[in-house]
Amino acid sequence: MATITVASPANNIICSLADAEGRVLGPPLDLPQDAGPKELQLLLNTILQTEEKLPFAFYINDKELSSSLGAHLLQNKVSVEQILQIVYQPQAVFRIKPVTRCSATIAGHAEAVLSVAFSPDSRQLASGSGDTTVRFWDIYTQTPLFTCYGHKNWVLCIAWSPDCKQLVSGSKDGELRMWDPTTGKAVGNPLTGHRKWITGVAWEPAHLQVPCRRFASASKDGDVRIWDTVLQKSVLCLSGHTLAVTCVKWSGDGFIFSGSQDCTIKVWETTQGKLIRELKGHGHWVNTLALSTEYVLRTGPFDHTGKQYSSPEEMKKAALVRYTAAKRDSPERLVSGSDDFTMFLWEPATGKHSKARMTGHQQLVNHVYFSPDGRWVASASFDKSVKLWDGYSGKFITTFRGHVGPVYQISWSADSRLLVSGSKDSTMKMWDMKTLKLREDLPGHADEVFAVDWSPDGEKVASGGKDRVLKLWMS
Repeated sequence: MATITVASPANNIICSLADAEGRVLGPPLDLPQDAGPKELQLLLNTILQTEEKLPFAFYINDKELSSSLGAHLLQNKVSVEQILQIVYQPQAVFRIKPVTRCSATIAGHAEAVLSVAFSPDSRQLASGSGDTTVRFWDIYTQTPLFTCYGHKNWVLCIAWSPDCKQLVSGSKDGELRMWDPTTGKAVGNPLTGHRKWITGVAWEPAHLQVPCRRFASASKDGDVRIWDTVLQKSVLCLSGHTLAVTCVKWSGDGFIFSGSQDCTIKVWETTQGKLIRELKGHGHWVNTLALSTEYVLRTGPFDHTGKQYSSPEEMKKAALVRYTAAKRDSPERLVSGSDDFTMFLWEPATGKHSKARMTGHQQLVNHVYFSPDGRWVASASFDKSVKLWDGYSGKFITTFRGHVGPVYQISWSADSRLLVSGSKDSTMKMWDMKTLKLREDLPGHADEVFAVDWSPDGEKVASGGKDRVLKLWMS
């Protein structure tokens, strides 16, 4: 039987520093046992020659280093016969406080709230409901602002343009409508073309075009359509799926990804609508897709500081800076979740084969979401759990248990340190990435929670569900 050498206090440890994708930084280092995160932080900032001292978290075999190296190795029985690899991950410079209380319960909708979304600049909040209306809410006075009539059936999805200028909503009647958030009035006529209900909407990212004018919609009719909001019509129809399209994402590289009940994910280019490749692997319906850069694509030029912009050019430039920083020098990653209980990790720009198959859920995977920094993937399932995975390798990290009903939706805090989930059990729960445990239990809804969203500035969480009210939660 092989013996495991556990470091003794006298010996130094030979370590190598690597980024989340396993790229090693420089030659191995001879480190003292009493070195901890603080010392490694100084060392790493010196090696990387960063202008401002950046915060980093350090991981050994997926466990975060929170004490000295020697203590951590003894506690976790880590062998030091080979060079010890320490993985570093940049952390957000700012910290989001966990929300702990419900600050407002706002009535108004006459049926279940099916979707809620904060605007990219965190200043506005919209919701879509089974009562066929879209509503805008005043976050500051916590009261209803505008009620938008026009849809003839349930409003299934809403999406803000990354420049905050428009909101688009898709309904069960197959129509899409655009709204002006400053007046609550409809912009132009309804956009028609889909023959069945709308399942998802995704805007073209702001670093590719500002003012934002194109978005893609997915429908149960099997098509994806690209719309031009200035021309007010469908400019491309991407057809090729043989069953309903369940989700759509517009990537920072300019591709469109669509997931379908035909078990495939298709990759499209957006000038002529050509199919580039097909991603196969799932044995059942694809329910949900998430991009590693999704957070910055959604928020465009806006970040937690609340900075406003005076021109479209300035917006586009700021959005590009944020996108480049989020993507770094690696390709965008995509995660798909399915009715077959599994998930796949892909790099669609580089090939059609998956990087990892992620198994462990006992029921269908309903929602997947990358953390804003791309480090984690969270998945919500009908098996009443939320699972956490490594966003680069697809490796399983932990299961968050606590809900007693299917989990419908999840949302990350802007600093990637906290995650909130909404469930059929009428509660929301908040999970902490440092302790990998439940941080806050948030009861208050009288029925199933269908939709949750965390504002990009980190100040507020909004939730809505079957009890027809919108709740705002604060730290």
